[in-house]
Amino acid sequence: MLYFLLYLFLEVIVSVNISSALGGFMTFIEILLSAFIGISILVNFRETLLENLRAISFNAIDLMEFQRLNLFTLLGAFLLILPGFLTDIIGILMQFSVLTSMFVNRYAVKQQHDRWDHESISEESDVIDVEIIDTKHTSK
Repeated sequence: MLYFLLYLFLEVIVSVNISSALGGFMTFIEILLSAFIGISILVNFRETLLENLRAISFNAIDLMEFQRLNLFTLLGAFLLILPGFLTDIIGILMQFSVLTSMFVNRYAVKQQHDRWDHESISEESDVIDVEIIDTKHTSK
């Protein structure tokens, strides 16, 4: 609830500042234009999906990154359809695969690092350190 109120506050502040600079008619045109762009992204999502499938086939991205990139594209398109300048800015940023892949890679590296730490601790807890002493060759 707190995040929603923070988002709503930021959306109102950004929208009022930008719409006062643009004017009422241009704000209306921007809302229609961003909704049209969002709908066209959803209609052409098949090409984006095929591009990401090619990236998987060439091992440029892994399956988790494939899912996240497609999720960011869809979420960005829905944000473009919603009226508001802040949602439009975030929606446009989500359409650039460079920015989303940087975000995905940063999150994935942190998540894998946490998983490796957990796995290494669990693997080391099963290890028994043993020293073998050969009694046949010991000198008296």
